[in-house]
Amino acid sequence: MVVSRHHRALVSAGMLVATLLGTPPACGQNTKEGQAPSIPGATTHIYKTVGNVKLKLYVFQPCRQNQDERRPAAVFFFGGGWNGGTPRQFQEHASYLASRGMVGIVADYRVKSRQGATPFDCVEDGKSAIRWLRANASRLAIDPRRLAVGGGSAGGHVAAATATVPGLDAKSDNLKINCRPNALLLFNPVYDNGPDGYGHSRVKDRFREISPLHNIRKGMPPAIVFLGTKDKLVPVKTAHTFRKTMQQVGSRSELFLYENQPHGFFNRRHSPRHFLATVTEMDRFLASLGYIQGPPTIQLDTNK
Repeated sequence: MVVSRHHRALVSAGMLVATLLGTPPACGQNTKEGQAPSIPGATTHIYKTVGNVKLKLYVFQPCRQNQDERRPAAVFFFGGGWNGGTPRQFQEHASYLASRGMVGIVADYRVKSRQGATPFDCVEDGKSAIRWLRANASRLAIDPRRLAVGGGSAGGHVAAATATVPGLDAKSDNLKINCRPNALLLFNPVYDNGPDGYGHSRVKDRFREISPLHNIRKGMPPAIVFLGTKDKLVPVKTAHTFRKTMQQVGSRSELFLYENQPHGFFNRRHSPRHFLATVTEMDRFLASLGYIQGPPTIQLDTNK
């Protein structure tokens, strides 16, 4: 599926102004580490320690009567060119999914500006986070067979790489635990690191080790991709190639193109209506996989 131009979540009788309405809060819980949440509504869990760096996951739990009932989950990785960024970028996505009955999670990972990290370190951390979540699925009441992974830009790269690249595992990881997600939620991901792709100067002749586009093979999880047609970092051609290659190996791949939108268009601060439009389609995609039920609870105000 490729949807472009006047997207169904953006067009009605008049111009739509997106607002988030009536979303119930996620239910916070105390962490076993005994730490107060660093993001409002989320509990904090350390998933990996590298030297004196403690990498954290921020977990939004859904409200439920049976606290032991395992729910599908989604973990998001922030963008920032592998150089910077904050887990708060996707906190609204995670909180919204918790309001829909999933466990929503945002992840921290090492980046160049804070830890001198390389893109290879970023992918390693992404894989470690997924393995930690599966290893602690019972504790967090997560269904480890229904774990979606998403992110934007470089965070979308990390997410896609966890599903595709065969190596870049941390020595401390339990490799018996599968790091491949069950679904991908990709917001303008930089998933081509080849000679003509983004970030090639950072990975050079090692690009085949880390480039998701160059590692697609049979068994890839279903994916949904959001991209603006004026993105200067991720060409539309790359998105079509990714989708086609995924389909050639028998995997579902949906692509939503947003006309005249630049890189990062999906962020609320850039465009609230595109934020809501992409979250709406993410919701529909997850519902089609059986992760959530019913129509999206995000509403679009057509009166403004």
